[in-house]
Amino acid sequence: MTETTERLSSALADRYKILSRLGEGGMATVYLAEDLKHKRQVAVKVLKPELAAVLGAERFVQEITTTASLQHPHILPLFDSGEADGFLYYVMPYIEGETLRAKLDRETQLGIDEAVKITTDVADALDYAHRHGIIHRDIKPEN
Repeated sequence: MTETTERLSSALADRYKILSRLGEGGMATVYLAEDLKHKRQVAVKVLKPELAAVLGAERFVQEITTTASLQHPHILPLFDSGEADGFLYYVMPYIEGETLRAKLDRETQLGIDEAVKITTDVADALDYAHRHGIIHRDIKPEN
């Protein structure tokens, strides 16, 4: 466990137990955690501390506010958010399974019906978000 992860684990210890790192993007790192209150696995997205120091937290706070306002079957809901020991974070459901990237790497080609369903679901969610003034900015098969 890195020093940052240990500090985060300590900061969230009363509510979440950090289990592992799921991934990292330009702004944030996502961790698999156990929600100690509700006895479920969740994904905790944490703004990178070095970005918070340089860029400020405004964009991440806006992402939290935006995410909280969306209710759509193909957009993950927000469970919780906050600040702990300088870490800005928000919590969403953990969805078990493989990413589209992993599926494409494994199968190399999707059937037409499956490709149309995935495309339709993503387009429907993006349309909903756009109608609410939100631009995703990071659409990729890994997400």
